[in-house]
Amino acid sequence: MSSQILRSSRIGARDVAIARVSQTFVGRRYLTGTITPDPGSQPPPFTNLTDISRLRTSSGNSNSGADRFAGISGTDGCYLDGDVAHEKLINEVTKFSQLPENFGVNQHIPIDNELKERLRSTLWKFKAPIRYAFAYGSGVFSQGQSYQRTKPQVDLIFGVTYSQHWHSLNISQYPDHYSSIRRLGSRAVSYVQDNIGAGVYFNPYVEINGMTVKYGVVSIDTLCRDLLSWDSLYLSGRLHKPVKILRDDPRVRLANQRNLFSVIRTALLLLPKKFTEQELYHTIASISYMGDPRMNVAAENPHKVKNIVDNQKQHFHRLYAPLIDNLPNIEIARGYDGVSDTVTLVQDMDPLRRGNMVARLPSAFRKKLYARYTTILGVDPAQYSTIRAMAKPSSDTSEGTINRTEGSKFDQMIAENDELRAEVARAIEHTVKWPSLAQSIKGLATAGVTKSVRYLGEKFSKAKAGKRSASA
Repeated sequence: MSSQILRSSRIGARDVAIARVSQTFVGRRYLTGTITPDPGSQPPPFTNLTDISRLRTSSGNSNSGADRFAGISGTDGCYLDGDVAHEKLINEVTKFSQLPENFGVNQHIPIDNELKERLRSTLWKFKAPIRYAFAYGSGVFSQGQSYQRTKPQVDLIFGVTYSQHWHSLNISQYPDHYSSIRRLGSRAVSYVQDNIGAGVYFNPYVEINGMTVKYGVVSIDTLCRDLLSWDSLYLSGRLHKPVKILRDDPRVRLANQRNLFSVIRTALLLLPKKFTEQELYHTIASISYMGDPRMNVAAENPHKVKNIVDNQKQHFHRLYAPLIDNLPNIEIARGYDGVSDTVTLVQDMDPLRRGNMVARLPSAFRKKLYARYTTILGVDPAQYSTIRAMAKPSSDTSEGTINRTEGSKFDQMIAENDELRAEVARAIEHTVKWPSLAQSIKGLATAGVTKSVRYLGEKFSKAKAGKRSASA
């Protein structure tokens, strides 16, 4: 396939859009023609999955061209592998110029311009400083017809530097956004936010800028920690699905890029050798719902994951295709053929490569898996050292030096185990269950009785509507 690639340039700290224009393909595509520039955010290049093999070197590593497509520079590859990433994020990354050019631009998903500007203008209604913000859910992205019968509230997440200071300013400006807990002061509100549940404080059913919104407040440190280590999968799981980033932050962009790589690896451990692109996205989207108590008490549409993937497949492709290009253990079994838009993928089941994937799982999540396999295999993982291999520096500065975590013998033993899929699913459920339950209980206090009853009523109504539409 021939294509014209329009490279990006920088204007100040901003990236101009990268567009990929298909010249020869006629059949159905997720994205055809140019990628519309999204002022104020950086949309990614479209990377065709059928080009994966062409972009790889014979050694199995991504070449510099593939790295640039994904917005990943070899010199900064160490940010994406190994627990050292968290330390680097805290101590070093404070501005976008420290990241490779176009790094993480796949995270910026286009939406309707009018809605986008309305959402961005909503942020300016808050006097308290917001460092990072994204919108998500059915109020922003379609989740099927059953969700569109009534106008849903818009879900927002605000990343802030100092939670107590933020709530102090916000309570002064918008006391009616809070329940009676505000009378205890911003210190109490901040304590509830940071120490109960997943570290998020929600104010639902807020009328602002002509919209009904639910906004959650989280500290940047808590957000980055969950993205990197999967402490709760509460916010990292939301960012596994397409979201609209309204205000970006370099630390979060970097942490989330690793989060996206982590969920691809986790999904591969849950999938068989051969699978479709649709099955990959369905597995990715389902991870944050595994163990969620709401799925067990009819408080969520049982078909929610399917609705999200079916109605947002184009966005999933935009988010993940550039990253898949950089994973050497996935190949194309069948690409786009002009008749069907189904892509069939094949993963390398070699224990060495799968062991590397286990070793590169987020640290808190990996510890849960290790704890189980210490018992299952009857071995102590401490006796196996994790090998960190550093590639030899290259004279080609576009590739540079890459730190990668290599799996130990223990990781390979886990990768070969027949119960791996079940154990990965078990670890996900244990990660999600308690923070999600605690967060739901916390919501009764932070939202107040009236708003909580309204919220639960809408959730049960959506669940019933989903069941009716499935049986119709």
